[in-house]
Amino acid sequence: MPRFSYSVAGLDETKAVKASLREVNISPKKARELARELVGMRLSEAKAYLEGVADKRVSVPYRRYKKEVGHRRGQRGFASGGYPVKPAKYMLKLLDQLEANADYKGLDVDRLRIVHASALRGRKIAKFIPRAFGRASPHMRELTHVEVVAEER
Repeated sequence: MPRFSYSVAGLDETKAVKASLREVNISPKKARELARELVGMRLSEAKAYLEGVADKRVSVPYRRYKKEVGHRRGQRGFASGGYPVKPAKYMLKLLDQLEANADYKGLDVDRLRIVHASALRGRKIAKFIPRAFGRASPHMRELTHVEVVAEER
């Protein structure tokens, strides 16, 4: 089994709580844009935001991966964006795990603020698509590691 660690350091372990999803079948680009939006939010705000994204009521601004992306209304200064439904549902599960970890540690859930969220590219799974004349083209599926760290403030 591989050993995973978190990509954040210098936290007060008595007031911080962590949760991660490893090798999830979601887009790393969309997960990165969604994780960037969560940093700085309270846990309840982040859950409401992700539920809005999953219901396609609130759009996520795309800042880095925005080439040939359609525009969405209601974004703060960024026109290009989208509704990454599948990553939003996985992030909701991740925030539920984070809340359960905070309860287990004895932290106040209402005072938790997300200080770190990242989506990192995981391993690639090779698939093949059949083509004409008995050939095949490789089709790589890229998995994603997602991690969230919250701190009681």
